[in-house]
Amino acid sequence: MKRRTFLQRFGSILAALGVAEAEWFQFGTRYQQALAQPSPRKLALLVGINQYSESPALNGCLVDVELQKEVLIHRCGFQASDILSLTDEQASREFIEAAFLEHLIRQAKPGDLVVFHFSGYGSRVRLGNTPEAIQNALVPVDGIEAKSQVPKIVNYLLEETLLLMLRSLPTDRVTAVLDTSYYAPTSILTAPLRVRARQTPQEAILVDAELDFQKQLQQKASTEQPGVILSATSAPNQLAREIQYSGFSAGLFTYTLTQYLWETTPTITIPVFSSRVESAMQQLGSRQQPGLLIGKKNQQRVQLNENFFLNNPGAEGVITATEEDGKTVQVWLAGIPPHVLEHYGVNSRLHLVSQTGVTTELIVRSRSGLTAKTQISSTEDKTSPQVGQLVQEAVRVLPRNINLIVALDGELERIERVDATSAFATVDHVTSVVAGEQPADYVFGKRPDTKNKDLIASTSLIVSPSRYGLFSSSSERVPNTFGEAGEAVKVAVQRLSPKLQTLLSAKLWRLTDNEGSSRLKVKATLEIISGIAPRAVMHRETLRTDQPETTNKKLANPEPGHTPTISIGSRVQYRVQNMGNSPIYSILLGLNSAKNAIALYPWQKVTQTDESPEPQLSDITITPGETLTIPQTTSGFEWVIQGPPAISETQLIFSTAPFTQTLNALAAAKHPRADQQRILPILNPLEVAHALLQDLHNASTTTADPNTIPTDSYVLDVNNWASLGFLFQVV
Repeated sequence: MKRRTFLQRFGSILAALGVAEAEWFQFGTRYQQALAQPSPRKLALLVGINQYSESPALNGCLVDVELQKEVLIHRCGFQASDILSLTDEQASREFIEAAFLEHLIRQAKPGDLVVFHFSGYGSRVRLGNTPEAIQNALVPVDGIEAKSQVPKIVNYLLEETLLLMLRSLPTDRVTAVLDTSYYAPTSILTAPLRVRARQTPQEAILVDAELDFQKQLQQKASTEQPGVILSATSAPNQLAREIQYSGFSAGLFTYTLTQYLWETTPTITIPVFSSRVESAMQQLGSRQQPGLLIGKKNQQRVQLNENFFLNNPGAEGVITATEEDGKTVQVWLAGIPPHVLEHYGVNSRLHLVSQTGVTTELIVRSRSGLTAKTQISSTEDKTSPQVGQLVQEAVRVLPRNINLIVALDGELERIERVDATSAFATVDHVTSVVAGEQPADYVFGKRPDTKNKDLIASTSLIVSPSRYGLFSSSSERVPNTFGEAGEAVKVAVQRLSPKLQTLLSAKLWRLTDNEGSSRLKVKATLEIISGIAPRAVMHRETLRTDQPETTNKKLANPEPGHTPTISIGSRVQYRVQNMGNSPIYSILLGLNSAKNAIALYPWQKVTQTDESPEPQLSDITITPGETLTIPQTTSGFEWVIQGPPAISETQLIFSTAPFTQTLNALAAAKHPRADQQRILPILNPLEVAHALLQDLHNASTTTADPNTIPTDSYVLDVNNWASLGFLFQVV
């Protein structure tokens, strides 16, 4: 494509969008003026498409653009005028490519920072008769021509074209974020969530203009891939999914990526960052693994600040508007983990990030989606909140009556849904909903009995025997939840009742996650005990402390670019350190790979005399500056990882006060008492989870006026607790 032809086409696109060409280039003149500034510039092009004429609408792509834009401006220091967003009808192939050339390639200079983001459908298109001729492609809003055309003409943006455009940039500080996937599912999905991949007919033909444009780029593009490409999936069989919460949907990958950007430190390396994002995605019930391509030679040492240029400090959100002379403040809260935000209660409190040392507190009065309305806690406060000012979590308020939400799969027959609704109504603390109508923690559905496939095929049965069980919200089967073929729906729900209580318990203790916002100074490392010295596998550390030098040690973080794996039979331990000035108390809870609740039972003898009473559960206390292994191998017990191969997760929770009620609840399970620490099943997980939240509530409200504490909520102060989550794959 000749430049003259390109500019003519670019001008016609602008006109179609109602943008004067002079206005566009006047907009570009401001970029030229900014080039004279001594500091590197930061440019971003964000693309999100929900509405496709020839495919089912997606739900979260426009939210993705908003998520990315807000974090780039308020956390990464981008100017709003340097971010160009193309959404829905604006995001044609020609306009995306034109904007990339004019907004990024033409404006960027060496040393500048460039971000490209795409959220929408991906697909595969055949360019020849060989297997190698099938290429990945991004589907623009005008990706499919009219239905009547035979063969179909597809107007895709090839992934190879995008790579050539990235290689045409004059800077190597480049980050591309692709929240899409290319291989459409071949079977019906259990969960009602949208998948960002669509099928392209084999006979479809790619529009000639795309290939012409690609040839033009090949003449000028560098042979080396610059910067970093972060993609929603790392393998062809994985699907990029959306998540649904109250008031919004978003790409699972984009939300977890941007949420971690809000809270993390700039000195973290890109591979470790990718690993943390993957862990967050898997904690939300997905096996989706992000892909990572780094074009630099020393890949393991590429730091986050080289590609996102983060500003300190971390935050949970930002002020987006003020009303009533600043008394009412609108806050964007995308820095809070989504599973926590879903239950973020009224009366939660946020602190304004201020350089003056004056603490201004905002009280959450209502929330809709990602936005909360807050009020200043005191009219005597002389600090006026400003749009763009960051906010950090101070007090988390959680309702006491949280239920497990189970969606009934749309593939169930009407009578099955009726029976399931009736059965779930009898299970305490569980609410059933119609799949797709409300956010859900799990999906109740069925799958054909694979053992009887041959029998079914040889008969005239229309309905095959099915096995009922649970799927995650991302369609992954929950281990040990499927019954025998032919089981009645009501029997299946009754059988699942104990497992539902366990899953609800895990949901409750995950709501304590606050690695980013906790003010307790604590860090923990998961280690495999082998050879002469333990081998570090994962590291977690509270980020918002007064010791920033400790976070610099993350450069040596042992985590790979994917979720760590631990072999069955491995001996493991946690090495925890109290970096504060006061003693802290610790508890360990989790779900093993069989999705059974487990805990560390810290049995201790009261005295050493023969007449001493039976061992009691005692708090694990960590004194200031002390480093402790959990469980303590000196007691004669070692923690050995058991099967089956699957994801396992543990929660290390710390408090400024003893876990009195939690230990009482664990003791009530009547396990045989021992004289040493043990990892044992939790026989009453829901009671333990509620006792844990009550202990954290008590630690946070010791100095508060009882009349001001809501009786229907748990109130957790970031100064009094820290909760670090560890997730790994058992193999």
